[in-house]
Amino acid sequence: MKKVLFIDRDGTLIKEPFEDEQVDSLKKLEFIPTVFQALNLIVRNLDFELVIVSNQNGLGSVSFPEENFWPAHNKMITAFRNEGIVFTDVFIDRSLPDDNAETRKPNIGMLREFIEGDYDLENSFVIGDRLIDIELAKNLGAKGILLSNRITQDEIEVAGLQENCVVTTGSWMKVYEYILAGARTASVERKTFETQIGIQLDLDSSNSCSISTGLGFFDHMLDQIARHAGVSLSIEVNGDLSIDEHHTVEDTALALGEAFYIALGSKRGIERYGFALPMDDCMARVLLDFGGRPWIVWDVEFKREKIGDMPTELFYHFFKSFSDAAKCNLNIKAEGTNEHHKIEAIFKALARSMKMAIRRDVLNYELPSTKGVI
Repeated sequence: MKKVLFIDRDGTLIKEPFEDEQVDSLKKLEFIPTVFQALNLIVRNLDFELVIVSNQNGLGSVSFPEENFWPAHNKMITAFRNEGIVFTDVFIDRSLPDDNAETRKPNIGMLREFIEGDYDLENSFVIGDRLIDIELAKNLGAKGILLSNRITQDEIEVAGLQENCVVTTGSWMKVYEYILAGARTASVERKTFETQIGIQLDLDSSNSCSISTGLGFFDHMLDQIARHAGVSLSIEVNGDLSIDEHHTVEDTALALGEAFYIALGSKRGIERYGFALPMDDCMARVLLDFGGRPWIVWDVEFKREKIGDMPTELFYHFFKSFSDAAKCNLNIKAEGTNEHHKIEAIFKALARSMKMAIRRDVLNYELPSTKGVI
């Protein structure tokens, strides 16, 4: 079955003029950055038909004459063709929003051949810069990619389209990365007699961070991971703190390590390794290898029994449990006089090391190992 990329035109392939939203002259024709590179990679490396689906309000009317539209449109098509990017079809609806035409996005009147034909719409995508493009994906039974930095996650959720929008990005290369390699997300639940933990992780988004473990200082440290690794992270923990902090810290580390292990998937294209940083009087070094084998070297001493509400003896236990579950090497060393700065520098260095190691290069989409497996 054939797969399709249904691609919006204005705002997605070419820039949409702010003043009138009409590309009605060659002077207004300007392409979205990296669109040629990304679509060329899609054409060369993936198996999708490319189809343009566009609303052009009142095309053919006095306010939007056809003789102004087609020269710029045809120039656009020629430019893509010259780069090896051929659209198998172009669907343009000329109606106005108040017409409620069946052919107007997000309605599917123009696209019935894809619903009735031999097409794999479940694994096809609609790519556009507006919520109506994601709604079109929903109506087609396809996946939606929002190429926009203007629309927030809250707006997507208010529209009820969070299940249909698989990724939001301002970069065409990120679009290619997602279509090639998929999402790097994980949802982990860990339930024992001692703790109930829920973790959601997205390695390629930094839109959200929500941490609640019942331990204020632990929350502060876990927040460093999300902020400085550049990931979206939600952690909700209900632990037996009436006994002590041990189970909460250990089980959170195990669940978080498992989330990273799942989200990294095949690990193709990742940097794999990663960081040292100073924090006032302290120096922290965290060397990391997501190589599939757990190991930890810990060269840190604390002079206080607690920092905030967290026993310092549990910090080693956290990193050891994370290493075991994430199947990664950790080599951690820290020096300094301020104990708060010391452990915070370690968590920040871990996060920056993670950011380096999880970086994925889709132009070098190989497994970072001579063994052929990690």
